[in-house]
Amino acid sequence: MKKLIYSSAGLALIAAVFLAFNLFITLALPDVRLDLTQQKLYSISPGTQQILKSIDEPINLYFFWSDKASRDIAPLRLYARRVKEMLQTYESKALGKIRLHIIDPAPFSEDEDRAAKFGLQGLPLGAGEQIYFGLAGTSALDETQVIPFFAPDQEAFLEYELSRLVQSLAQTQKPVVGVLSGLPIEGGFDPMRQAPTAPWYVMENLKQSFHIETLAADTKQIADNISVLLLVHPKNLSEPTLYAIDQFVLKGGKLLAFVDPYSEMERGMPMMAAPQGSDLPSLFKAWGLAMQPGKIIADASYAMTLSMSAGGTVRHAGWLNLPAERLDRDDVSLAGLNNITVASAGILSPLEGATTRFTPLLQSSTEAMPFDVARLALLQDPEEIIRELKPTGEQYSLAARIAGPAQSAFPDGIEGQKDGLKQSDNINLIVVADTDILSDRLWVQVRELFGQRLAQPWADNGSFAANALDNLSGSDALISVRSRGRAARPFTRVEALQREAEADFRAKEQALQQRLSETEQRLAELQQQQDPSKVFELSAEQKTALQQFIDQRIELRKDLREVRYQLNANIEALGRWLKLANILLMPLLISLAALLFVLRCRRKGKHCALKPAH
Repeated sequence: MKKLIYSSAGLALIAAVFLAFNLFITLALPDVRLDLTQQKLYSISPGTQQILKSIDEPINLYFFWSDKASRDIAPLRLYARRVKEMLQTYESKALGKIRLHIIDPAPFSEDEDRAAKFGLQGLPLGAGEQIYFGLAGTSALDETQVIPFFAPDQEAFLEYELSRLVQSLAQTQKPVVGVLSGLPIEGGFDPMRQAPTAPWYVMENLKQSFHIETLAADTKQIADNISVLLLVHPKNLSEPTLYAIDQFVLKGGKLLAFVDPYSEMERGMPMMAAPQGSDLPSLFKAWGLAMQPGKIIADASYAMTLSMSAGGTVRHAGWLNLPAERLDRDDVSLAGLNNITVASAGILSPLEGATTRFTPLLQSSTEAMPFDVARLALLQDPEEIIRELKPTGEQYSLAARIAGPAQSAFPDGIEGQKDGLKQSDNINLIVVADTDILSDRLWVQVRELFGQRLAQPWADNGSFAANALDNLSGSDALISVRSRGRAARPFTRVEALQREAEADFRAKEQALQQRLSETEQRLAELQQQQDPSKVFELSAEQKTALQQFIDQRIELRKDLREVRYQLNANIEALGRWLKLANILLMPLLISLAALLFVLRCRRKGKHCALKPAH
């Protein structure tokens, strides 16, 4: 009896210690957690930690989440929980520099008015009720940044978007973008009409988020206040200008370069000679990439349909409308974009032995091939490209992100400047082998209305340029924040079972259709042999053939039902095993561990029960 009491007391003591330990962990160490998810969904990256440590002035984050109104929307609640926990992690890691306010805006309340004032988007539910699921942030200088709505399909970029918002609030000024262009992207003068030309709309769009500084074509030094250098069609640059770009990149400046083997916009400019290509071969070599000289990409799969001045339409395999599957949507510059259009784009490739990482952003299909630039100027019918196209079966890169250690393209410097940087541990740049991608006619329709320029985009070229600059203008810490996985992961085994069963189902269905066609053909043949006066009567042979078809159809329908039954049976069996593992596996493991502990004690001749001290 004593042993039983002592054992019961021991078990009670163990339970008390266990509860006390959990209470201590919860209260004393609230921020300590073990993230066992495969893609570390509930941990923040080193880049985000660096951004949080760099905050000087307090930041307020207002998380508007309609908790009560969304009680019946389980998938959205799951994502909202992840957003909330991520924001709480930001608050705890910021050491008091971030204050998080979680708000559940009731309909027609002051909180709902506040959400609307911040510019957050409500998801209508009916009866005047809306779901708010967004974030607003304010800085000590009254700067405001918002995420209007956390779209579930952008969950992979959650950490990046939160870190970008925090870094934007921590900055006191707009990022400065230096522009060096061989095309009149900021407006120019038309000598034929003797009138100024409007800036390309992409520049008007960029001026809303960045401070733009125009650089001279012969610039010899790039100012330290420039965050990103935007190069567009850089032709015939002098050695001092190339050296200035080289040094800017090596010292940590970011670069977005648009080069082109054949500029369609330059071709259409009045008083211009034949288009010239733009390239940066010496700099590209130092950065670990190259553009194929004298070649554009031709792709039959994504050829655009163009209207001809003489009337009619043609498909141009050099002008491409790249769909979402040809964009690297894991890169933040292309996240959420649907299509990008290019014209006479070049081909980029990494150099063998390069120390940098070459990540393709835009790619062709496998139905593509390089095409000579020299042919374009003489081309009368764009469909000649399609007729001559012989796909190589390769995918070609039209844009790429370059990062990693690099050497200077001028290891000995230049005359008068011998003491420059020789290398960098990490460069960050994006290269696009097309300049027409920025022109209005390739992505947006702009019209004048009462003195205002109204834009209607039909491709995502402008968003790509803005996203790329936005990403590059951030710190190295922000650029290092990559996309993550999703909290709601698919049941891959269930999906595999479904695919297998559906493939079997389709095969049997095709067999049924084949037999149906054969029987109908046989009936038609018998009908032709029949006496015309008895066209509405079935012969014995026709009746036999028809009965055989009916019997076969019944048999195949049974087979189809069996396939569907097996599909459901396999999925249900897998579900039962999962439930069994979740409900019984952990208790069994604990019981097994306790049993092994008792057996070990007995073998050593010791008592396993806890005894009170005398």
